[in-house]
Formats: sequence, C-alpha cells, structure tokens
Amino acid sequence: MAFLSEPPSFSCSRPILSIILGNTMLSTVPGISGAGPSPEKTLSTPILDAELVAHGAITSMADTPNTPTGCPTPATITRSMVELTGLVPLFINAGLKYAPTVPCLDVYGAPGEDPRHGEAVPGATALFERGRYIGSLYNTLGDLLVLGECVPGGTTTALCVLRALGYDARVSSSFVDNPHTLKEEVADMALRRIRFDGVSDPLAIIRSTGDPMMAVAAGIATAYTGTLVLAGGTQMLAVAAVLKSMGEPLPPLVTTVYLRDDPSASFAATVAEVGTTAMYVDPGFGDLGHGGLARYCIGEVKEGTGAGGAMLLARLMGHSPDAITGSILRFVSSYG
Repeated sequence: MAFLSEPPSFSCSRPILSIILGNTMLSTVPGISGAGPSPEKTLSTPILDAELVAHGAITSMADTPNTPTGCPTPATITRSMVELTGLVPLFINAGLKYAPTVPCLDVYGAPGEDPRHGEAVPGATALFERGRYIGSLYNTLGDLLVLGECVPGGTTTALCVLRALGYDARVSSSFVDNPHTLKEEVADMALRRIRFDGVSDPLAIIRSTGDPMMAVAAGIATAYTGTLVLAGGTQMLAVAAVLKSMGEPLPPLVTTVYLRDDPSASFAATVAEVGTTAMYVDPGFGDLGHGGLARYCIGEVKEGTGAGGAMLLARLMGHSPDAITGSILRFVSSYG
C-alpha cells in the first residue's frame, strides 16, 4: 500500500510541529484508557510522552517507552521523526495534573473533570481565547502547523462532544478491545445532564463534556492563518466538529491507517459526516520485523502524540518512506 493515502494538496517552507498536552480525570476510571500502566498513572503519560519526544528518553522516572505488552508508544514515532527532520516540537500545557518537565507554552488550564457529575472544563472560554493567542503567535513562526495532542482518556470526551453535537459516532481506543460499553455509559450520563441544562453552543459543550485540549485547539484553529493539519484521530475529529458548529473553516486531519481500519470505530464515516477530509499514513509496521510495532496492526495504540502528523511532516520535508520507517525501527530497537 502507499505510504500516504493521497498526495497532500499543500507544501511548506517553515513547518511547525506542536503538541497539546492535557488531562481528563476520566482516564482514572478503570478500564477507559490504556495510555498508562494503571488508571492513576495515565495522569503522568502526557508529561512522559513530552519528555520522550523532546529528549529521546523518559527523564523524570525509570520507565520504558513501551506499553505493558511491548508495543512502542506513539511518542516513540514522533521522536523518531523529530530526530529525522531536526524539527523542534512546541508543547502546550492545556491543563495537566502535574507540572510538565519540558518547556511549554502555558494557558493556565486545569485537568478536565468527569463530565458525568458536572462541568468538565469550566474555563473553556478562557482557554479558547488563550488558544487564539497561540494561533496568532504561530502565524509569525511558520506556514504549516501540524497540531497534535496527548490526552489520555480523550477518546471518551471526544465521544461525549461528538454525540452532543449530533454525530452518531463510535470512537477508537488505545486498547485492542475497545471498551465501548463503559464509554457509552459515560457519554449517556453526560448527555442526559447537558440536555437537561439545555447546552447547545459548541464552546458550552466543551465546557460541559470535553477536555482542555479541545478548547485550546479550537482557539488555535480560529486564529492560525497558515495551513493547519489536525494530527490525530477521534479526539482531533471532535475538534473539527466543534469548528464546524462554530461556522469555521474545517482543517484536514492526518492519522494512521491503524485508526482508520479500526472496526470498532467509525472514523472515516464520521470524517465524511463532519465534512472534512483525512489523510492516512501506512508505515507498514507489520513488515519491519519488530514484534512490538507489529502490534499496531492488530489494533493496539493506533495513534497519539501527533505520530501520524509527524510522519506526514517528514514526508513533506523530502524524506522517503524507507527513511521514515528506518528511523522508527532504529529508535525503537535502541532501547529493547
């Protein structure tokens, strides 16, 4: 198969790779997120992923860049592309439980709360405006912005937001076995609450059921005037749906074929329903002879931390598919 599902319709001379970090307390609900060795430890995952992308290693604790099954995390892919391209990623702290350990632009947000029991992002409007400020800043830095995210539990907040906006979406999961029942229970409770309150405005929907990343990303998208690509799966698709509800232009998405081909989700169908487009990267992980990377092909992890977008950027910058996959394989083989 082709490395990219379709040739990009844009080019760049000054690309930016930026990753929004955030937490939602939903990730601590047992069974919702596989982005950490335990529910409580998912709150540290964005910080550890940022360390890996920025420095090539997790520096604040003794930890491996693999899942418990030996599957390299998406941050390893993004780091490989940083090494290949020489790009310096820009991180945004949208609302973390713990202080980040890499330099970040800070919008002074808080972790998202559980939307079953009350407003998830009370400061959504302020975060949106601060996102607009960052979007204006990025206008001065580059002509292409690839915007990724790292928010454990964020596919569940994405489900809540997509459903609240009227889309009958099914979202993906970092687990091989998608915990649909648990996610649906959360979404049903959150939607009953916001319908009772009469919430319909897109920012109010984020405030009620979303996470801080969504508010910041939407703000950036409305202010950035270069080419914007949302790097991610259902979480960034929820951001696109918010932008549509606001009457804003819809940026394309980029993700991996592993997310597109997830039979438990409706990604491609929901992309079409929202009215945007998506590019899919196929790095052929099943053909590289690495058992951990091959787990992507059976549906583990799939995407995250801007991995698909980072691979797209490397290709736009002239690196061949073989150079891209070779860089990934070398990096993940270097630590076992």
